Amino acid sequence: MSKKIAILGCGYLGKELAKTVLAKNWEVTALTRNPNTIYELREMGVANVCQGILAEDVWHSQINPEQDFVVNCVGAASPSVEGYRESYLEGIRSIKRWMSPHCKTRFVFTSSTSVYPQSSGERVDEGSSNEGVSERGQILLDAERECLSLNSERITSFVLRLAGLYGPDRHLLINKVRAGEEMSGNGQRILNLIHRNDAANAILGVLTHSECKNGKIYNVTDNEGANREEITNWIADKLDLKRVKFAQNDSANVPNRLVSSDLIRSEIGWHPEYPSFRKAYEEMLAS
Repeated sequence: MSKKIAILGCGYLGKELAKTVLAKNWEVTALTRNPNTIYELREMGVANVCQGILAEDVWHSQINPEQDFVVNCVGAASPSVEGYRESYLEGIRSIKRWMSPHCKTRFVFTSSTSVYPQSSGERVDEGSSNEGVSERGQILLDAERECLSLNSERITSFVLRLAGLYGPDRHLLINKVRAGEEMSGNGQRILNLIHRNDAANAILGVLTHSECKNGKIYNVTDNEGANREEITNWIADKLDLKRVKFAQNDSANVPNRLVSSDLIRSEIGWHPEYPSFRKAYEEMLAS
């Protein structure tokens, strides 16, 4: 039987999720603030596409809340504190006002591993402390609590804390290596990453895993644990270019930790197609 899913904030990650579930003949509804994305989604076969700002309530009357699954994968309107508050915290509060308490649904909110403030290279998991997190990280934690407060007899909600998204059309490190420009910060800082396709599959895995009944928090990362210098050196060597230098100017409290995704692997059975940056960047360099 075909399932119905609403993807709210259907951008870089949401489009890949839409593509994945359309292949399963699911009925997809999408909300995006980007007018260019509307055309792309319709070309993909998304029947109902709505343009709007998630934090506002105008879209409520345009999207049926009777959905099997709802995914909030909105990105920040801007990197400022105000942009985070509008997109994440006010966005999820808008979803709560829209969501019908009478329908049975599973809800996923994509948060970020930036909620972990640890700075000494230690390994962290879902039970690690968030004390000392940045103001933007605190907004994400507040949004996570709003998400999990939806849990009831009929609504099951989950938080997925995504590492840094990369993949097709996201070539920031490649571009910097090609430009030969100095990188800010310390080269030894761990860069926790997750490929866009693997993030989409993690969302789908949580939505459809029948034994996962209680709302939980899961980290989603490839567990590679490579540092910034290791990755940029690898790219430079592949391109036969000079290795970039790092300014080595991080302050003492800049987050530097290895984020573990062991929990989602063991409980959901999710495993990344791209367990290392090398496979992904091989494909990107070849394209």
